[in-house]
Amino acid sequence: MSRDKNMKDAKRWLITAQADAKAASALSLAGMYSHACFNAQQSAEKAVKALLYFYDLDPWGHSVVKLLENLKKVEGLSSSLIEMFLKHARFLDKLYIPTRYPDGLPDELSPADVFTKEDAQKALDAALEVIKAVEKNIAGNNHGN
Repeated sequence: MSRDKNMKDAKRWLITAQADAKAASALSLAGMYSHACFNAQQSAEKAVKALLYFYDLDPWGHSVVKLLENLKKVEGLSSSLIEMFLKHARFLDKLYIPTRYPDGLPDELSPADVFTKEDAQKALDAALEVIKAVEKNIAGNNHGN
């Protein structure tokens, strides 16, 4: 893929990640904590996909942890950056199913019953750290574009 196409795709995914983070914040303010947690997970997933597109890798799937395995192919990407991503990804991936489906939780519980304001804030904080790191990485490696 061309460098211009990679950058265009990365920007589209990053813009969508940023929008999902804004949605997560609004949902949390509205007291819809399970939905806020899910949108936070989605924002981090899309931010990582933006970075993968930027490096001409083919992102596939919804697990942020699994998506990050592809970043190990990128020469010069710091291991501390990948570890930071993984720390947040491990937490956020736990939110992908149980925030949306009652059968992802023990009997008689629904997502609205178990996810809290604190969960939503922790998820949003993690997602925003991922987004910020992706923005910085793309800006720092986008010489001449």
